[in-house]
Amino acid sequence: MASPDQDLAPALDKDGVRLTVDDTLATVTLTRPAKRNAQSPALWRALAEAGRSLPGTVRVVVLRGEGKSFSAGLDRQMFTPDGIPGEPTFTDLARRDDAELDASIAGFQEAFTWWRRNDLVSVAAVQGHAIGAGFQLALACDLRVVADDVQFAMRETSLGIVPDLTGTHPLVELVGYARALEICVTGRFVGAEEAVSCGLANLAVPVGELDAAVRDLAGALLAAPRDAVVETKALLRGAGARGYEEQCAAERAAQARRLRDLAGVGE
Repeated sequence: MASPDQDLAPALDKDGVRLTVDDTLATVTLTRPAKRNAQSPALWRALAEAGRSLPGTVRVVVLRGEGKSFSAGLDRQMFTPDGIPGEPTFTDLARRDDAELDASIAGFQEAFTWWRRNDLVSVAAVQGHAIGAGFQLALACDLRVVADDVQFAMRETSLGIVPDLTGTHPLVELVGYARALEICVTGRFVGAEEAVSCGLANLAVPVGELDAAVRDLAGALLAAPRDAVVETKALLRGAGARGYEEQCAAERAAQARRLRDLAGVGE
């Protein structure tokens, strides 16, 4: 895939992650195509740093991967006895006490949590393999546009572990408990057609049209007034945790803020 941000000076470019910003639009690119954008703790730290580095002008963030795969999951070196030099091995993590182990995993999760901030709309452009951590990174975004060659798979359970990079909640939200359980426990591939039909993806396009489709979607997202988008996203994200009457009250409060703002009337 050609990079749509190749003419922009990167705001961050390290450990397999490049961030570029073009006023209201930011692009985060995974830049390890030779390893199918395999993920490591260093890459997760860079992703978290990218989120912290976004200027206040940014409204839409596009996440993409260079090469033929979005992300094929964890770097295989993490599964070896020696692990990745300078990083804890799985055995090292297992030997930590409960608080330390919890803090370690929470640190890894920081790369996956900021994509749902209410002041941003995030879009994953997904082609080829999106496996394990790659699947969860796509799930971290608000929206997913996929190429017709996409292959989602959650392989953690098959390896004796669980998906712990924030992917279980959005997966159940999108496809329901029964299908989420079946996808995770079997580790099977989910292709483009099924991804759209079950709600995992918003749109599927030929692989050569992926960047253009994402640009069109980003443009449509940016066309709406920012404050209205922020309020709407907050309403929708909170709807599942509220009862019907609570949601009605939240809508009233949000609309009151919008009307007063548009009329220039202070509260």
